[in-house]
Amino acid sequence: EAASAAATAPAEPAAETVAAAEEPGESAEAADASFGDVLREFEAEHAAGADAILEGTILSVTPEAVVIDIGRKMEGVLPVAGFRDSSGALKIQKGDQALVMITGTNEEGLYTLSTIRVERPRDWSGLEKAFQEKRTIGGRVVELVKGGLKVDVGVEAFMPASRSGAKDQAALEQMVGQEIHCRIIKLDTAEEDVVVDRRVVLEEEEEAARQRAFDAIQEGAVVKGVVRNVTEFGAFVDLGGVDGLLHVADMSWQRVGKPSDVLKTGDEVEVKVLRVNRDTRKISVGMKQLTPEPWTLVAEKYKVGDRVRGKVVRVADFGAFVELEPGVEGLIHVSEMSWSKKQVKASDIVKAGEMVEAVILKMDPAEKRMALGLKQALGDPWEEAVKKYPAGAVVEAPVTSLQKFGAFVDLGNGIDGMIHIGDITREKRLNHPNEVLSAGQVVKAQVLEIDSARRRIRLGMKQLEPTTVDEYIAEHKPGEVVSGRTVEVSGNRLKVELGEGVYSWCPLPAEGSREVSQTAGAADLSALTAKLTARWKGGASDAAKESVRAGQIRSFRIVALDPAEKKIQIELAD
Repeated sequence: EAASAAATAPAEPAAETVAAAEEPGESAEAADASFGDVLREFEAEHAAGADAILEGTILSVTPEAVVIDIGRKMEGVLPVAGFRDSSGALKIQKGDQALVMITGTNEEGLYTLSTIRVERPRDWSGLEKAFQEKRTIGGRVVELVKGGLKVDVGVEAFMPASRSGAKDQAALEQMVGQEIHCRIIKLDTAEEDVVVDRRVVLEEEEEAARQRAFDAIQEGAVVKGVVRNVTEFGAFVDLGGVDGLLHVADMSWQRVGKPSDVLKTGDEVEVKVLRVNRDTRKISVGMKQLTPEPWTLVAEKYKVGDRVRGKVVRVADFGAFVELEPGVEGLIHVSEMSWSKKQVKASDIVKAGEMVEAVILKMDPAEKRMALGLKQALGDPWEEAVKKYPAGAVVEAPVTSLQKFGAFVDLGNGIDGMIHIGDITREKRLNHPNEVLSAGQVVKAQVLEIDSARRRIRLGMKQLEPTTVDEYIAEHKPGEVVSGRTVEVSGNRLKVELGEGVYSWCPLPAEGSREVSQTAGAADLSALTAKLTARWKGGASDAAKESVRAGQIRSFRIVALDPAEKKIQIELAD
């Protein structure tokens, strides 16, 4: 190989030698001697290059390698990864100088280089010294043998496959012909037995690279990395030889259910270094810190009273969290979900993933808190209830619950009406509403009172039951002459009983008022009763001629009937 290389590489020196040989006085033997000197010089330079540190000039940088001119019309390559900082940026450029040493050649015929200088022992004493000092030495893999590789480290050495650093048999086979760095782990000069280890050197180099990468990491720096592993609590990101923990809470300003929903192994990410612990060698990074904190803009974008729309992201017993935008959530407390006073569950009203409209009730951007109201966005049903349920209105509604003091009915839209036990029926006195009512039963009732300030509606059922007044009004008509018993005289008015439980007030004529007496005299009670009965059945008599006094049976004419007000207007007919 050296001879063939010499035949091609040193073209210029050879040409000069030939020219010198043609000059007068120079013999062919001299020319041959000069050519031999050049060959020996070339071989010596190559031999020196294998162990010597060379200063090269960077010719170009590709995504995979750095091409370096190491002089003597030779070029070599180094992996580009060795020239990147922790953020992935290149630390060198075309034209820069670099100290390297030759470690071998690649398939393209370029020299492979290393920035780490290692020496190859020249003899057994050098091997012993390297073994005692546990120093890294250079070697060349010459052959694949059973159980490992044969390595030339100045003498023949054996390297077990397990200590080669190769991951599989194919990688082991590819090492044949490569220059490697290794360490002597067994040396027996008497038996000329040498065992070397490459894996320990690789591990130390990797650790040194990790340390350099760790030392280069600074808090606050923005770096690029590759997701190496995703766990339940976050992801580990390779920052160029050192891992940073990206916690799930630092992935996004919005709530993240699982880290795997955001990242997967192999993803390239840009992160900000949050914390570096030099003692424990732990690095914390974040993605969300590369964008503005959403809550810093909340005060400008939202105001109390605003109507907003958002997505329900989580439902709890006490309420539901609604996301208005990534990173900004508000809480709808269960008490702000319905106008009904009945206890409700948040899950009965809203579901996760559902879009809802709400009204902002309170805001505290500093504490990242926002209170929302769902029922406020639906409108206060009591504003409509005042118009819909005026006093006297009749409603039909189902009974929702029974209490000892009365019954509650559902009027819709979260509005309940209450029927007091005394307003349920006229037929009998109740000890409990369940004697005549049951839950779910639809009843008809009349609105007795509405109090919007206290949000109460009082209803009555007995008020819709027919009374003796209702029956009397239904059986008579205006202009009809009826009999009645005078009950009380008050000023110029006379209270008259027209029937059992039916009363009316009758105005008295001015001249008759002087003859009014409040006593019934010594009239016989049985005679008075018989007379009253006869009057009711037989109509008026000549009682008009008598003076008006309490207890008399008189004839009256119906002037007007008012079923709604249950009023009867009459006048004296005799």
